[in-house]
Amino acid sequence: MLFPSASTDPVAATAPLARRLPAGMRDVLPDEMRELRELSDVLRSTFGAAGYGEVWTPALEFEEVLRLGDPDAAKAAYKLFDEHGRALALRSDMTIPIARLAATRLAAETPPLRVCYFAHAYRTGPVRADQPHEFLQAGIELLGVAEPDGEAEVIALSLAGLERCGLERHRVGIGDAALYPQLLAALGVDDQAQRALLAALGRRDLVAVERLAGALPTTAAKRAVAAANARGGPEVLELVADLVPTCAARLLGLFERLAAAGHGERVIVDLGLRRDFAYYTGIVCEFYDPAVGFAIGGGGRYDDLVARFGRDVTGFGVAFDLQRVHLAQAAEERARA
Repeated sequence: MLFPSASTDPVAATAPLARRLPAGMRDVLPDEMRELRELSDVLRSTFGAAGYGEVWTPALEFEEVLRLGDPDAAKAAYKLFDEHGRALALRSDMTIPIARLAATRLAAETPPLRVCYFAHAYRTGPVRADQPHEFLQAGIELLGVAEPDGEAEVIALSLAGLERCGLERHRVGIGDAALYPQLLAALGVDDQAQRALLAALGRRDLVAVERLAGALPTTAAKRAVAAANARGGPEVLELVADLVPTCAARLLGLFERLAAAGHGERVIVDLGLRRDFAYYTGIVCEFYDPAVGFAIGGGGRYDDLVARFGRDVTGFGVAFDLQRVHLAQAAEERARA
């Protein structure tokens, strides 16, 4: 069942403010709430059985905390001031609060640390029924385990969790946050053109990537466009292995680990995959279900993030948008009916 956002209702948009919701916000009624709770319980049980202890952090953080984690995260649209005039902001994801937690309240804990969470995050953007500005995340973070062991454990557990939620067609795309920047540098692309291409790729605007690449020398343009569009099995790595061998080897190693664990059919190597946050340092991933046209979750490796809060420990994590998982589950059920 689809649950449209109240903020997209044209009747609600013309109603008095006292009867309206802020843009991108929505109410959750009993049927949907019960189903979301069931999904949460399945994932909580899956994560808990694997040793991931649940944590809770405040929805509000000092803006300085978010800025330390990622300057873009400090641009949160929902801000206010406390009684001392200090700037507060609603978190836009849970990874930065978890990094702060690992370096403070969990500082005495010996790695590896395994935590999970079920909490709301807040972002602005286009108002769509499948993209509310307040969304419920279910996530896991593994701290202190190096690549590829950390990636393999978290991604395999995430795939198992989605399967237990009733999804049968889900896939995971794996990429590398360093791959495309290093590829452009190896191709001799100047800084300004790199920034434009990376921004277009971050928006998944492949038309813009092709247009921007048209200004590059022919060989560089062809390779930049080919890499941005390359998705498939590990054979796509041959497109870039000569120019970014470390990234290619990292992706191949992870693919082989996941395939050995029986997940090879669910893994897509995506050379153009990029994520929103600048703190990612290595492997990134996104989860999909062909029953819906959007990612239902994602994450990546953030080996420098916790150190910004005073503790030198690596990390890899994944978060799902539970409402999107719910939509995918419902779409699969309709397709099977």
